[in-house]
Order: sequence, then C-alpha cells, then structure tokens
Amino acid sequence: MSQTYADMLTKVKEFHDKHEFSKKENNGHDMAYRILLTIEELGELSECFTKGKPESEKAEELADILILILGHAIAMDVDLESAFDLKMKEIMKRPAIKGDLGIRVTKYHQE
Repeated sequence: MSQTYADMLTKVKEFHDKHEFSKKENNGHDMAYRILLTIEELGELSECFTKGKPESEKAEELADILILILGHAIAMDVDLESAFDLKMKEIMKRPAIKGDLGIRVTKYHQE
C-alpha cells in the first residue's frame, strides 16, 4: 500500500467538502443518518457473499464502508488514528474465545 491514513482522510475530506456534507440542511454529518448508511453498505457487502458476487464487487462495498468510517471520524471530529492505536493496544491484551460461529476477541466472558 502506498497511501497513508492521512492521504485517505484527505480524500474523504475533499469529498465531504465537495458535497457540503457539513451544512446542517444536508444532514451529511448527522450520525443517525450516517449509521443508517453504514448499515445499508454492510447489507450490500453481505449480499455480495450470499449471492456469490465477484471479488471486485466485494472490494467496492468494503471500500464504501471504509469511506463512511473515515467520514464518521470527520463528522464526529474524532482522531480516528489515535483511537485506533489505543483500541489495538487494548484488544491485543484480550483472550480469544471460541463461540458457536467462530473465534472472537472480547472482554466479555462466556456464560
């Protein structure tokens, strides 16, 4: 990969600026709306798997989700890079738990 997080964030900021997401009347930074868009995109990614769509479509949907997540950081004025680093440091200390559907790493314990 040749892009940095900062490069990708800059591109998403340019996209937000181009379409004036930050204007209140556009709702582009309304988190309830943004979460609904994210759920929609997750559904589209899920559909790629359930309908056996090509890898290129899966990658496109995954990119949509990444763009939305970076946009969430912009909308919320969150330093996502720092939050990512803190979260990774925390989850690296957690044990893995094998559930019915597979492995997960969580701070919660199986009952």
